[in-house]
Amino acid sequence: MIFSQADFDIRLEWGEHGVSHLAPISDVVIIVDVLSFSTSVEIATSRKAIIYPYHGELRMMQEFACSVGAELARKQGNTKYSLSPQSMLKIPEGIKLVLLSPNGSTLTLATGDIPTLAGCLRNARVVAGATKKYGDQIAIIPAGERWPDGTLRPSFEDLIGAGAIIYYLDGKCSPEAYAAKSSFLAAELELTNLLLQCGSGKELVERGYQEDVLLASELNVSSCVPTLLQGAYIGK
Repeated sequence: MIFSQADFDIRLEWGEHGVSHLAPISDVVIIVDVLSFSTSVEIATSRKAIIYPYHGELRMMQEFACSVGAELARKQGNTKYSLSPQSMLKIPEGIKLVLLSPNGSTLTLATGDIPTLAGCLRNARVVAGATKKYGDQIAIIPAGERWPDGTLRPSFEDLIGAGAIIYYLDGKCSPEAYAAKSSFLAAELELTNLLLQCGSGKELVERGYQEDVLLASELNVSSCVPTLLQGAYIGK
């Protein structure tokens, strides 16, 4: 297929269409949702929490949480645990959380039986290294954000996060993957400032979540590889 990037080892495409085109022909899929799903999952699983991504009817979310013996995490707000990365900093070992996310969770649950990892700037190097156990055909899926009408808004932070992972991968890059890597290299020395100034970052700062952006902008500070097993991300 024209859009499969099958001539290349390292492929990149956005959102749900990216998953549907690339996952079936890849050995491993990396979901990149820097602000904030992947970053929250990395922080939580690095502390040995277990994260169940959820995308579905809100009225069924509590029932699902009960079925797996988990607590509910929410979007940013006045809750103990949420999509806010800073809410995960003191999460206790072994806790199970159901995490609702219109982007990161949705894409995770669309990968089917293909091995799936959650990547961000914080764990870019180790996630790239972890792909070697799966094979050479690697799909990187930047999640992007949503416009008010629900359509995909490609986002700076996910382009850069994907590019950071690609930088540490071996193999032949598709033009799409190459462009992301080049963007990361151009931005590497100014990651914090650029994330604070991009659209998604400015939105979070305005809502009082500047600390989340600062946490998400830290490069290679984690040795945790969130890996999807039986419907939940665990740290490896």
